[in-house]
Amino acid sequence: MREDFFTLRTVLWDEGKVRMIDQTLLPQRLVYREFGRWEEVADAIRRMVVRGAPAIGVAAAMGVALAAQGSRESTRDGLLKDMERAASGLRSTRPTAVNLFWGIDRVMAAARTARGGTDRLVRATVSTAVEMAEEDVETNRRLGKVGEPLIDDGDVVMTQCNAGALATVGYGTALGVVRAARDAGKCVKVIVNETRPALQGARLTAFELVRDGFHCTLISDTAVGHMMSKGRVDKVIVGADRITKDGYVFNKIGTYQVAVLANRHGIPFYPAAPHSTFDLERTHDRVVIEERAAEEVFQVRGKRVAPKGIPVANPAFDETPPELVTAIVSDRGLIGRPIGENVAAVIGTP
Repeated sequence: MREDFFTLRTVLWDEGKVRMIDQTLLPQRLVYREFGRWEEVADAIRRMVVRGAPAIGVAAAMGVALAAQGSRESTRDGLLKDMERAASGLRSTRPTAVNLFWGIDRVMAAARTARGGTDRLVRATVSTAVEMAEEDVETNRRLGKVGEPLIDDGDVVMTQCNAGALATVGYGTALGVVRAARDAGKCVKVIVNETRPALQGARLTAFELVRDGFHCTLISDTAVGHMMSKGRVDKVIVGADRITKDGYVFNKIGTYQVAVLANRHGIPFYPAAPHSTFDLERTHDRVVIEERAAEEVFQVRGKRVAPKGIPVANPAFDETPPELVTAIVSDRGLIGRPIGENVAAVIGTP
């Protein structure tokens, strides 16, 4: 009997090592990589071996735990300096997803407040990182239950990028809502946008849904408007990499145009994200949009499709303003309009 995909773990701590699914190999191969040094974890985040805001937050926390475990320093101050060095390197990997910084800050806080010698400090760091991984799954389940009433029996839901089990430690955010709806006995169909240039929808979301037995349909990004105009989409549910205190949703590139089209056709648009994705310190104009390598655009899975010498812009994320958002689904409750005014009231302290 086949396991449901969400029971697999995207990131886990295993006998002093970090193990994660290599998402660059999906859907052709399901392979776990093992890392024993924080530098390897940082490289995995940078290369999108692991991706998705909640998943990289936990991965980064475990990277700091590896630095603590591997330090040769015999004093608290020396150990903390090694950990800060690792934290700085991990923070530099990807600038947009706030969960990355949240995860690092949480394990560093646990280390600084740990009482006793270096051994206790290391144990506190590792146990906090492991605890975060388990919390992520439960957080996503709560989020799914919050969002489940938004889906009606028979709905067709469109999603962008991958906000499922692979974007988290397990279960998923946007797909967590879809899973919760199916668990509630509802029939739900999913339209999967391919999500160029890295094709996270075609490679990852489709892989999860097919493996879990969902009825799903893959479309090109350019077919979004057509599908909506023909009445073939009932709801849009997406993930998020950062939601600012003024209610702007930063998510994988292409999300903004999906939101605009949903608004044009009167289709509800719901981002779904755990509390760790909310940035209550910044407004949208202070967020850095990651620009990734040109090769991701002029190549498709390693094969060049554009002429040599063509300039390339490759923003990895875009921002959707709150006026295009129907409501935000979080593990702490539903955030309704006016979104910008209600974010802090519902989320409280991240």
